[in-house]
Amino acid sequence: MNLLQTFRLFAAYNRWANGQLYQAASGLDEKDYRRDCGAFFKSMHGTLNHVLVADRIWMKRFTGKGEHPDKLDAILFDDFSALREAREAEDARIIAWAGSLDEAAVEGSFTYTPVTMAQTITQKLAPCISHFFNHQTHHRGQAHTILSLLGHQPPSLDLIYFTRTDEGKALC
Repeated sequence: MNLLQTFRLFAAYNRWANGQLYQAASGLDEKDYRRDCGAFFKSMHGTLNHVLVADRIWMKRFTGKGEHPDKLDAILFDDFSALREAREAEDARIIAWAGSLDEAAVEGSFTYTPVTMAQTITQKLAPCISHFFNHQTHHRGQAHTILSLLGHQPPSLDLIYFTRTDEGKALC
């Protein structure tokens, strides 16, 4: 499997894992959904918003298009349903973008300015794409833990489970 195939697999996995996680989170009552569980972005609400914030920041860097906030802890959507709808739209955008990549782009470099510092950085694209997908997984793991702490059964989000789905098999 080459990098293009891997990134396309990760884009599809991202959508699947987010779907699993949002389905589980939809079972939380409002109090638990917003409860500070000691995670980096405190609650399920804060964590799910952060993943969308970061995805929008990176997609703006990668594509030059789209809106994004200037704070990593921004709350883009206060309402769970609106957040879920935006998440689904962003996941579709990520899949389309990953499908548009070619070898030359992946092997090239790009320049961006981080939200956390006013410094222009030029880096190879491939490691940044890897970071992008790894970052999503990292924070979904925190959301998984939040579900556990709140006494809810978290979904199995391992990549291997996605590769056993029809969509995952087609990408492997």
